[in-house]
Amino acid sequence: MAEKKPKLHYPNGRGRMETVRWVLAAAGVEFEEEFLETKEQLQKLQDGNHLLFQQVPMVEIDGMKLVQTRSILHYIADKHNLFGRDLKERTLIDMYVEGTLDLLELIIMHPFLKPDDQQKEVVSMAQKAILRYFPVFEKVLREHGQRFLVGNQLSLADVVLLQTILALEEKIPNILASFPHLQEYSVKVSNVPTIRKFLEPGSKKKPPPDEIYVRTVYNVFMP
Repeated sequence: MAEKKPKLHYPNGRGRMETVRWVLAAAGVEFEEEFLETKEQLQKLQDGNHLLFQQVPMVEIDGMKLVQTRSILHYIADKHNLFGRDLKERTLIDMYVEGTLDLLELIIMHPFLKPDDQQKEVVSMAQKAILRYFPVFEKVLREHGQRFLVGNQLSLADVVLLQTILALEEKIPNILASFPHLQEYSVKVSNVPTIRKFLEPGSKKKPPPDEIYVRTVYNVFMP
């Protein structure tokens, strides 16, 4: 019997589910989506005890209903060999992912800021990326000279970093200008066949958030 496709429950936009979409795509896993558009849909999931902490993202996979973004990412990465070969590699991947997700969170929250604050926040994001986060990965790549961040194979760390780089480049196209190793790395990881397919038009990758997405999020989650 064919394995059931994972089913993702979230509004039709990036948010915190987009990283899950990226990792499933990188693993070559097809998935289905049930988009939340109303408060009633969320309420139904909550009332049916489908959400452990009453929150989405939620992913139905392997007979489980997984919540908490990082737990979902760990499960998929572990299942599909994107989580290193041993405890040391896993921990390194985890550290890189946690740091990158801190930066990604700023991008996720950006569309919900007041218009005046959005431009200021772009400047702040760029500074954080250029001063705190990108130098770390540039140094890692320069020093070990390998194609991927950890263990010379694609991992969750690469997927999350590429997602974050591309999302930042949408706002600040030249953000990698002073990071030659990251520029080269970004091209290489984008050309991993499963990722290249996800980056092509017609995939389940979501476009940058627009007013409709922001409004939907408010409709679903705001009391």
